[in-house]
Amino acid sequence: MPAAIKLVVGLGNPGQDYTETRHNAGFWFVDEFALDHSVSFSPEKKFFGETARISSSGKDCRILKPDTFMNHSGRSVKSLMEYFDILPTEVLVAHDEIDLDAGIIRLKRGGGHGGHNGLRDIINQLGSKDFLRLRIGVGHPGSKDDVIDYVLHRPGQDDRTQIDQAIKRGLEVMSLVFNGELNKAMTLLNAKG
Repeated sequence: MPAAIKLVVGLGNPGQDYTETRHNAGFWFVDEFALDHSVSFSPEKKFFGETARISSSGKDCRILKPDTFMNHSGRSVKSLMEYFDILPTEVLVAHDEIDLDAGIIRLKRGGGHGGHNGLRDIINQLGSKDFLRLRIGVGHPGSKDDVIDYVLHRPGQDDRTQIDQAIKRGLEVMSLVFNGELNKAMTLLNAKG
C-alpha cells in the first residue's frame, strides 16, 4: 500500500506581483485545499514559508507554501520534512505545468523536473524524485524562449476559469490520495480531460 501523504506543498512565488501569475497555480491549489478543510496559513520562519495543518481520513497532514521564491522551494520543503520526519514518498507537490493545456490536471509519482525550477530545486535538496506531483496545466506559449515571461504573467479569463475547474477536480480526488488509492485518483483525473 502506498505511503500516507503527510505533506502537501503548493509551489509559487510570494508577493502581490506574482499572486495571479500562472507560476502560482500550486499556491492556488493549496489555498483551495486549506479552505476546503477550514484551516488558514500561518508564517513559519523555520520552514521558510507559510503552513497549515489538517486531519484527513484520520491522518495528520501539513500544507506548505514556500516563501523562498520558486527557484529555492527545496530549502523550505526539506526543512519541514526533516523537522517532522517526513519521507519523499509521503509528499505531494502541486505545481504549474506548461506541457498540459489549461483545464488539464494530472497526478503522477516521480519523474524529472521537466525544466520546472521549483521541482528541480526540490529534487536537488531532497536527493530524491520519489514524491507525488499534481501537475496543473497552464498551457504553453509555443516557444521555449517565451516560457519565463509566460509563466510570470496572469492567464486570460478563459484559461483561468479552466485552471480553476481543474483545481476543483484535483481537490475532489484528494480523499483518494490520502487513502492511498492513487491509481483510482489518477484514473479519475485522466478520464476528465
